[in-house]
Amino acid sequence: MLGSLFRNPLRRPPRQDAFDATLLGSVAIALPAPAGITIPAPCAAVLVDRGGRSRRLASGSRIAAIDGETAWCVHPGPYTCDLIPFAGAPEIGLHVSFAVDASDPRATHQRFDLFLASEAGSAVDLAGFGALAQTALQRELAQGNLELPPCTTLEEWNTFRSGFNQLMYTRFGVTVDDCVPVDLGAAHDYPALLEARLAAQVVPMTAAASAEPAAAMPAEAFVPACEDARALRRLFLELPCLMCAVRMAVLPADQVRFRQHQELLRRLDLVSLSVGTMPALELAAPGQPLAPEEQLRRARHSRRAAAALDEAWALLARMKVAGEGPLDVLFDEADRIVANLEVETGARRLTHVQDEVTA
Repeated sequence: MLGSLFRNPLRRPPRQDAFDATLLGSVAIALPAPAGITIPAPCAAVLVDRGGRSRRLASGSRIAAIDGETAWCVHPGPYTCDLIPFAGAPEIGLHVSFAVDASDPRATHQRFDLFLASEAGSAVDLAGFGALAQTALQRELAQGNLELPPCTTLEEWNTFRSGFNQLMYTRFGVTVDDCVPVDLGAAHDYPALLEARLAAQVVPMTAAASAEPAAAMPAEAFVPACEDARALRRLFLELPCLMCAVRMAVLPADQVRFRQHQELLRRLDLVSLSVGTMPALELAAPGQPLAPEEQLRRARHSRRAAAALDEAWALLARMKVAGEGPLDVLFDEADRIVANLEVETGARRLTHVQDEVTA
């Protein structure tokens, strides 16, 4: 009787937290989503726990995050952006249309979900994602892994498209729907860009020659603790997924190639073990703080290891395109990349640069 007396029949259910999804699908690919909201169509939700494990919820579902999970609301697209394949020719561009890939039931970890878990701090905007894609494309072209010659023939263009599509899918988990050359001369003034670069080089030289104290000079935007944590998180989460993809790569039935494959996996496994047992950035030993300059050195090694990880994803994309073709060059490249990972992660564990020199 008392329960019915104090029960309010007009009481409404708890109000959902405010969430603005209007930016999704246009300038934002993924936005952090609060728990309790209903996923708008045609979006999906990606939830990642503290260990980096992810799961997806379809549109219309209600986000019920378990303790410690972070949720993103992801719009599949399609999206369009202009990429500059060659840094020295900003007037030549590629107009790219892409979409976030749907869930693959054969994969334990969806690649785009892994990208959110390891690299996305908060929101993933289209401009920032395009910059990452442009950096990956320029690196592959500069290293000769992709070719986009002048006056490209149809066969050369198809080869480039195939390699670029696989790179975007393997590295970011997105599918390229269309890619056409475009003239960006009206949007990018190359002489003005060169003048800006020259001015950026002259300012530090002038400041160094002046008698002003060093404190007045702008500091480099490099925070060792943040850079180290970001790079180690990427290595910790992505190396197991990379090893799984390398293990499933289709290779010729050759005993020598099988041994090379197994040795490559063994070395990657040791690198992953080293990352999982990496000492804290600020400690030389338990209870012994590390000097700031040594922390900076450690963070730089972590960032170089993350750069080698990017090269490993790009190499995996080339291995998938190559199929059962000649793989000697690819295995040589894999040996170089894994060696860089071994060296950089090993140097990250050291406490002094003298140890690094004598190691």
